[in-house]
Amino acid sequence: MNRHPGGEAQTLYLLENIEWKKEMKALDLGAGEGDSIRILKSLGMDAHGVDLFPRGSDVETGDFLHLQYPSDSIDLCISQCAFFVSRDQKNALSECWRVLKKGGFLLLSDLDTGNLSEMAEQTGFTILRQEDQTLLWREYYLEAIWNDSFCCEEYKILQKEYKGKKLRYTMVVGRKE
Repeated sequence: MNRHPGGEAQTLYLLENIEWKKEMKALDLGAGEGDSIRILKSLGMDAHGVDLFPRGSDVETGDFLHLQYPSDSIDLCISQCAFFVSRDQKNALSECWRVLKKGGFLLLSDLDTGNLSEMAEQTGFTILRQEDQTLLWREYYLEAIWNDSFCCEEYKILQKEYKGKKLRYTMVVGRKE
């Protein structure tokens, strides 16, 4: 199966890094069309998702920088290709920390200027796994540009802002201890 950032295989790959259970309350941040939500629900999780501009019926309108969920109420936060676009990864991580229960998991794959894992640690997460997925991202991004995909519009703006800076694509799996 072809795996790309934000795709079904990537969601399942992220989940392979934790001991997930049915009935977990999961929250997808930057949920878009709701693909990850549907996967999480198919695994028996109580899954929800927020996005500023939802493109799916399973996705609520919401800002993951200001979540409308109570503190210590979520077992799993997942986000793919969204924190970077918020331009405030530190606040996004803090919001995940706030809503996660003790022992809750953070599954994150995103663009990274080199300190995403460090920011997660500074927020308080124990890093269980970190993986450089830059080659995977490059393949996906080129395919998306080739196909004139909607997903690339926001990255065109970021290209100008980060021109000349080294961007990576990083997967971070963390836990709130």
